[in-house]
Amino acid sequence: MSDEWTDVRARTALRRIFGAAIASADPRITIADALPAKPKGRCIVVGAGKASAAMAAGLEAAWPDVELSGVVVTRHGHSVPAGRIEVLEASHPVPDDTSKAAALRMLHAVEGLSADDLVIALMSGGGSALMTLPASPMTLADKQAVNRALLASGATIAEMNVVRKHLSAIKGGRLALAARPARVTTLVISDIPGDDPAAIASGPSLPDSSTKADALEIVGRFAIDLPEAARLVLEQADETPKPGEIDADVRILAAPFHALDAAANAARDEGLTPIILGDAIEGEARELGTVMAGIARSVAWHAQPGPAPAVLLSGGETTVTIGRGPAGRGGRNTEFLLGLVIALSGTCDIWAIAGDSDGIDGTEDAAGALIGPDTLRRAAANLLDARAHLAAHDSYTFFDRLGDLVRTGPTLTNVNDIRAVLIAAGQPPTR
Repeated sequence: MSDEWTDVRARTALRRIFGAAIASADPRITIADALPAKPKGRCIVVGAGKASAAMAAGLEAAWPDVELSGVVVTRHGHSVPAGRIEVLEASHPVPDDTSKAAALRMLHAVEGLSADDLVIALMSGGGSALMTLPASPMTLADKQAVNRALLASGATIAEMNVVRKHLSAIKGGRLALAARPARVTTLVISDIPGDDPAAIASGPSLPDSSTKADALEIVGRFAIDLPEAARLVLEQADETPKPGEIDADVRILAAPFHALDAAANAARDEGLTPIILGDAIEGEARELGTVMAGIARSVAWHAQPGPAPAVLLSGGETTVTIGRGPAGRGGRNTEFLLGLVIALSGTCDIWAIAGDSDGIDGTEDAAGALIGPDTLRRAAANLLDARAHLAAHDSYTFFDRLGDLVRTGPTLTNVNDIRAVLIAAGQPPTR
């Protein structure tokens, strides 16, 4: 392979690396090896999340000889046919009436089962909003208000899910309670730091180690304004089922580190040394861009933490904090890249890609974007001010006008964000 890294070669390599990470998390490929023993009786399938339809399709194909039925819910636009398993679509990230109807359908599906029956719960990121059943006396409007407040609070996804579990009639293990005495196996695709299965989709089929007191502490710490009915639930409702009260047969089909490992293998095929920085990186998106620029320069200038040509790989979920002023369009991945390209200031021989593995960066129609050494020069030629777009949280518009957005469409999986920074050649530090 030639040692020369052109713009076309670098961008093509990054797209292949990103694609390999997503392909490794395709549940239609990974699910067959994770299935439990077939039941003597029926198999009821329930599930929620951005990957639930693809997971159901994989299960349907793997078990043609099992009496199979059930219902799963996914985000609008993320549906695929799943044979005997019905697929519903609902709103994300704020739940709607379909989210509530899906939760009720799942509870009904697991009623009246026997010990010979098996429930398979298919859970992935986004499931918490897609399967919503407010605990009495809360209404759906109350739950929608709670979700909006949580999303704006600055709480981590794990902290949000602690609150959600204790305000739900189906999450935090309550679905598993309803399925007794049937055996329950939970198959998950993780999109969260640490891969805690009970935190994915707020753990409807798994025991919950958190308490109402934990939920109230989070509400107080982030000053979350709860509807009165929600506060009443946290203060008076029964606790969620704890470890030991329900069984926890759980299997992880895909996770962020698995995706980074696949990306590393693809990088080697491109003649690059992969450097995995971690699968659970959090923090402000634009600030992570500055940090990643510093690490990339260290590779180029000092061959640390490895020599060029190399690619820095990382996963996790950053945040974008919106101030009081009006905000433009963009998600955490395009904001990360805009922060990165500004910090690099045209440094030679460095390219990068970042995107959400589900194909949607925030609420936009792109997974993320690509940058290169000429991004700022091309922006100036198009009268685009990178710093002004970053200040306005308008990263989508910036990359859209440059033609640098990465559009994959819904990928039918979700192992969170994938970032790859390619350093093509070593160079002396600027004096």
